[in-house]
Amino acid sequence: MKAKTNFTNEVFSYSNEGFEQIIYFHNKETGLKGITCIHDTRLGPSCGGTRLFNYKSEEEALYDVTRLAKGMTYKNASAGLNIGGCKTVLIGDPKKVKSEEYFRSYGRYIQSLNGRIYTGQDMNMTLQDCEYIDMETDYVSGVLRKGAGSTTILTARGTYVGMLAAVKHKLGKDNLDDLTIAFQGVGAVVQEMAQFLKKNNLRRIYFTDIDPEKIAEFKVLFPLAVYVEPDEIYGKRCDIFSPNAIGAVLNDETIPQLKASIIAGAANNVLKVESIHGPMLEEKDILYAPDFVINAGGVINVYHEMIGYHEPSAIHTTEGIYDRLMTIFKLSDEEKVPTYKAANLMAERRIETLLKMRQTHGKSRTKFQWNIE
Repeated sequence: MKAKTNFTNEVFSYSNEGFEQIIYFHNKETGLKGITCIHDTRLGPSCGGTRLFNYKSEEEALYDVTRLAKGMTYKNASAGLNIGGCKTVLIGDPKKVKSEEYFRSYGRYIQSLNGRIYTGQDMNMTLQDCEYIDMETDYVSGVLRKGAGSTTILTARGTYVGMLAAVKHKLGKDNLDDLTIAFQGVGAVVQEMAQFLKKNNLRRIYFTDIDPEKIAEFKVLFPLAVYVEPDEIYGKRCDIFSPNAIGAVLNDETIPQLKASIIAGAANNVLKVESIHGPMLEEKDILYAPDFVINAGGVINVYHEMIGYHEPSAIHTTEGIYDRLMTIFKLSDEEKVPTYKAANLMAERRIETLLKMRQTHGKSRTKFQWNIE
């Protein structure tokens, strides 16, 4: 009983850190179980993907969802979007729990929140999963009827242009020719990115993953890529270390192993503790492309669905990740702060400026028409 009391206190403590709401939900009939965290809605309704993962405990799931939700607030603000941040984690084995009724039950839960959150794909979620969710709610992206489809496409495009920005700033190159990349995780985003990577004459690709199917699929795309065991990927000498799986992978144990010039990937919250591990990368002269900036293509895709999807506009906003990262790198140099802090400053300043602007000239027009049909 004591452990549960401490856990409850931990949940309520998040309100003191600026989190607006944490919701636990469960459907016994379908096995649905998860946590939604709404971090911030000052700029607009909150938006963030849904992640399905077999967490070891509810405490681990809570830790992940709160970090991810806060990251979404900063991601959305830094991408120039007029929405707040949230995240949902579903707790379960993706290979066992998925079914039509499971995701339709989740869609009914989303609908019950009446537009307070808008969700889409994240880890272990597919287009078909979102199609089931869409049968029960107006507040999900990544479905074909809304015009955009999978968020993976723009996440991959944005991560790729972000790599180009980091390479330009750090190495003075306009492409990835003759560079070596080490991919940690080769799921849907990295495999979608293959179409862009193949335009470059890469020197070598190292990669790792824990899923045999993803490993086999990646070897088809890049037959000469070198597979290494998960614990070995950190120590490979490369130009770009690209984390594309779970968060908190850059920490006290892994950073000393790194032999890279750049960190650039699609994973969220890769720094275990920003205030500690951001400066550690600086000390090793490794340029970090802040994750919530470089991987914003997915939420950009969602946002454009929310306002009425127009593919050229969505692509244009996504490719703006290049310029936003260059601005962050410049701010980092000028203010002599790590790049993660420069990215946070850029997001916070935008939120503050817009809130001050909204205090003048009365009420603004409504931004969103949530019911797309």
